[in-house]
Amino acid sequence: MKNWIWPLVVVLIVAGVAGFAYYVNLQHPPAPPPAPAAAAASAPPAAEPQTHYPIEPAAPPPKPLPPLDQSDAEVSESLAALFSRQTLIEMFQIKGLIRRIVATVDNLPRDRVAGRLMAVNRVPGQFAIAGGPGNLSISAGNYSRYAAYARVAQSLDAQKLVAVYVHLYPLFQQAYVELGYPKGYFNDRLVQVIDNLLAAPSPHLPVSLEQPNVLYTYADPDLESLSAGQKMLIRMGPENAAVVKEKLREIRAAVTSSGLKH
Repeated sequence: MKNWIWPLVVVLIVAGVAGFAYYVNLQHPPAPPPAPAAAAASAPPAAEPQTHYPIEPAAPPPKPLPPLDQSDAEVSESLAALFSRQTLIEMFQIKGLIRRIVATVDNLPRDRVAGRLMAVNRVPGQFAIAGGPGNLSISAGNYSRYAAYARVAQSLDAQKLVAVYVHLYPLFQQAYVELGYPKGYFNDRLVQVIDNLLAAPSPHLPVSLEQPNVLYTYADPDLESLSAGQKMLIRMGPENAAVVKEKLREIRAAVTSSGLKH
């Protein structure tokens, strides 16, 4: 089982805001990274509807953004207003971060996310299990590995986070189009992904596991059928997941407000 952290969908999207726990799908090993233009080829979008949650351009723009391929310095500078330099180094893969965030967000409602596309570094430590053959479960001690990331998320100012996201939004939109959605609108996709995460169940503890091969799966088929993002929240533990969901609700409210300008 491979573990990853990622700034929760919204937070993540919002330009890499908080570091939240994320595991690559328990059942499948990470797939090789697709080419940028083909990353979403496995699930091409249907005809994209009209934009539901627009972010309108300011006139004139307060600060011109660099080209997407040269945006890492701008992203780092923007994130520095939210995180310490040490946190940025420890948590995030700054190189190509905008594209990584967009690919991760787009894939969270799917079955799995390729680990090499993640925008953050691995969670320290090993995935901890309890019990033995026929009675496996996620160890309660495993959840403490994510407590620090939940605290980071909890401390984030949603309005400042969204301000960073809005400032960088043209880069997010460009990366989303390049991913294979020429008629898509990234902010709408972000809201869809947040809603998917918020719909994640809160199962009773302990959460039972099976080990049919090398990797672990959920014993409950309903849990095993969840999206990669929903499984992420379950693996964080109920307390950490509750903190993340509360911050996601704040961010959703902010990114769906009318009159957002970049």
